[in-house]
Amino acid sequence: MLYIGIDLGGTGIKAGVVDEQGNILIKDSCPTGSERGYEAVIHDMANLALDIVQKGGYSMADVKAIGIGLPGVMDQRTGRVPFCTNLSWHDVPLVEEMAKYTDVPVFADNDATVAGLAESVAGVSAGCKSSVFVTLGTGVGGGVIIDGKVFTGSHGVATEIGHMVTVDNGLQCTCGKRGCWERYASATALVNEGRMLCALKPASTLMQQVNGNIRKINAKHVIDLAKEGDPECARIFDGYIHHLVVGLSNLINVYDPEIIVLGGGVSHAGAFLLNAVRARLPKYVFFKDLPYARVELAKLTNDAGIIGAAMLGR
Repeated sequence: MLYIGIDLGGTGIKAGVVDEQGNILIKDSCPTGSERGYEAVIHDMANLALDIVQKGGYSMADVKAIGIGLPGVMDQRTGRVPFCTNLSWHDVPLVEEMAKYTDVPVFADNDATVAGLAESVAGVSAGCKSSVFVTLGTGVGGGVIIDGKVFTGSHGVATEIGHMVTVDNGLQCTCGKRGCWERYASATALVNEGRMLCALKPASTLMQQVNGNIRKINAKHVIDLAKEGDPECARIFDGYIHHLVVGLSNLINVYDPEIIVLGGGVSHAGAFLLNAVRARLPKYVFFKDLPYARVELAKLTNDAGIIGAAMLGR
């Protein structure tokens, strides 16, 4: 059987026909246009799914299910999206709306969750019974796989790992709390630290990199300079690794997974990030005399959303 995976983002929709092993057979994309309202977006998702099936020479009779990964929360009991900030969605009847265009079963979940599922089926955590996927991007998201199945808790929000508090009375988070992990372990955290550096030291190498425009600073600027040995960016990166590892150790102590997979923009730092995490992590793991999760980099990158969404139906 075949499956359709839809990766719904704030600016674009990607969809693909996927086989049982997680291989994408054909894919296509279109703009999201969320300002048009959820009905138009869901209509476009359905049309994109139907189009790729036809273009691939398949029939909807070959498709067992449609899966959707979205940047928000999905209520599995009702088939509704309680909220999806990036799309300005609130209490959207996603499954019911999709049923207007196809009678194929529809499943949906958070985008970080489906990326974790993708890695467990066709990526670096394939073959592992339990894994935690951590996406290090604008925020910090997660996907937890236990005994080969997605775990989202009783209310569908169990993997909002970016909002576990790792610093008591720490920095204000967009969620309203203080000290959330994503305020310290996201790409945004690196950007904010870089901007603070430039504000305090206008002659810094980082400031020169962006020609004096601190608005242009991104996480890669900071990481690349740290890699090159710039002492100020190295200090920022070292602090970042400390906060990242504190959160990872919490995940290990709570879930005891076989593997933790790092994805998202910061993971593009590759071995420089991975080696720093692996060197620091043993200090924070509670059960020091027992084996603990190995840490690896995500393998599927841009295709993870399509593959993971498709695998929701499998």
